[in-house]
Amino acid sequence: MIDEEPETVLERAPQVSWLVVPGVDGASSRAAVALAERSTGRVFAAVGLHPDHADRWSDELDRILELVPQAIAVGETGLDFYRSLSARHNQLVAFRALLGAAVDHDKPVIVHCRDAFREVHDAIEHTETGDRVIMHCWSGGPHWTRRFLELGVTFSFADRIITGTDDMVRRGAALVTPDRAMVETDAPHHCLPDGLRNTNEPADIGLVGASLSLVWKMTCDEVAEATTSTARRIFRC
Repeated sequence: MIDEEPETVLERAPQVSWLVVPGVDGASSRAAVALAERSTGRVFAAVGLHPDHADRWSDELDRILELVPQAIAVGETGLDFYRSLSARHNQLVAFRALLGAAVDHDKPVIVHCRDAFREVHDAIEHTETGDRVIMHCWSGGPHWTRRFLELGVTFSFADRIITGTDDMVRRGAALVTPDRAMVETDAPHHCLPDGLRNTNEPADIGLVGASLSLVWKMTCDEVAEATTSTARRIFRC
């Protein structure tokens, strides 16, 4: 984790005009809402329960749902069958509840998906929430990118689009038009290719945009303008 105050980290990212900070449990969701309240329109909060913490859903979920009206989006939520730090049943319970909250409150929902493409796809298809779903830190190749495109989701690209060995993700990204894409750093997680740090931060967002510019054969400025426009439309801000 970044051992600094959020405001200090944001000072190093003057090129980032606004951003969304998702919660992963009750405490971080409350912290995201508090940060947004004091940020004067630069930071917006999302509230959710990450699948890694889904075993706590019976204790956490009601408190998180109470925060949804104060947030710009629901999330982070979803399924993670790679680490499986929570039981699959509990992940599904929390995911379905938060998808329902997104519908009830007419909010976009930030979805985590790792080694659970089919199950996440089925949940989104069943709840007909595709047009409000943001596939966070997208890691799918062409097959699943096509399948999720059919649902109407938006894809958010992060460090996986940068990594030199991850051509599968870049081939998937080539199928996505900029009006269905946005960029993120997933800060502070995932080290960046320079190998100098084991975290990243909002100031590093240009690395993601530069990688997408190569995939889409656009300039970095064009990628920034297009993905910002998508994000503003999806988050309605």
